[in-house]
Amino acid sequence: MRRATYAPASLTFHWTSHLATRFRFDPNPESLPADERAARMADPGFGQLFTDHMAVIRWSEADGWHDAAVTARKPLVMDPASSVFHYAQEIFEGLKAYRLDDGNTALFRPEANARRFRDSARRMAMPELPEELFVESIERLVDADRDWVPDGSGGGSLYLRPFQIATSVFLGVRPSSEYLYMVIASTVGAYWKGGPKSIRIWVSQDYTRAAPGGTGAAKCGGNYAASLLAQKEAIARGCDQVVFLDAAERRWVEELGGMNVFFVFEDGSIQTPPLTGTILPGITRDSILTLARDRGMTVREEPYALDRWRADAESGRLTESFACGTAAVVTPIAEVADPDGTFRIGAGGPGQVTTALSDALQAIQRGRAPDPHGWLHRLS
Repeated sequence: MRRATYAPASLTFHWTSHLATRFRFDPNPESLPADERAARMADPGFGQLFTDHMAVIRWSEADGWHDAAVTARKPLVMDPASSVFHYAQEIFEGLKAYRLDDGNTALFRPEANARRFRDSARRMAMPELPEELFVESIERLVDADRDWVPDGSGGGSLYLRPFQIATSVFLGVRPSSEYLYMVIASTVGAYWKGGPKSIRIWVSQDYTRAAPGGTGAAKCGGNYAASLLAQKEAIARGCDQVVFLDAAERRWVEELGGMNVFFVFEDGSIQTPPLTGTILPGITRDSILTLARDRGMTVREEPYALDRWRADAESGRLTESFACGTAAVVTPIAEVADPDGTFRIGAGGPGQVTTALSDALQAIQRGRAPDPHGWLHRLS
């Protein structure tokens, strides 16, 4: 039996090593018939069509990680005093499984998601799921629901949502003594039908996403809940998304409500805000930085001010901007609006660098290009 510690240091967790190779499988007796599944997969939308099974692992102070299973997807029965409802101890991840042209399936960089999941757990004073167990839980679920992975002709994939919640029944501000880890899966189509959509974004003046010392670098639901009011404000002003500035000076561009942001300049260089603890370390962000360096591009991870963004766009020094994340992959930014007005970026559509980096990344994800960094995790 292995043991490890997590913050706070006075608490410990353990897991039994046999879990890494023994997931109980309980087939869903009410799995969707093949013809009905195919009909629903023809136009799945995004995040609305769920598969037949889910992966589950429990944790307690007495038993560590235990009772690993892939079982029928079904509603949870929880006590209303479960601590997740009151003190928001929860974290999640998002990644995709792809159908390759040879008919097999693959994940994209699941080990990176596993590492970030552990980092998020540590920040939220939760037990850290071993990385190999995280990856295996996803492998087992995809294997059980492989028929739900669409072919890549229409840009579809199987979106995977691992998450962990506090389940102790108590009303008190302290870490839970029990947790539930789960993975659910959803067949999804292309995020933007008809190709990438160039978006208009609103610069939030009244709200910030995260502050130094906060949870900005953790993937927890509270970060997203805190962005929703600003997102509503953006939509009310005719924008598609919101972009947040730093909490201290309200000057430096940080990230969108759910995506990292990049800037492309006329000299061919690219820039993105640095990871200083207030920005989520996106896996798509890291992949794009790596691909850009592979191409010999100058890459800067440096602060970028809103007034500089406007000035560079108006002068033509800035030629493109884009946002990136697991769901939409790469999304061009056409216009930026704030109370001082609107400025347009380049021609207002997908630029050459944005398109090239997006195409290169998605070609690797779908196994259609060489994979020099070993990002593609083939399952079968």
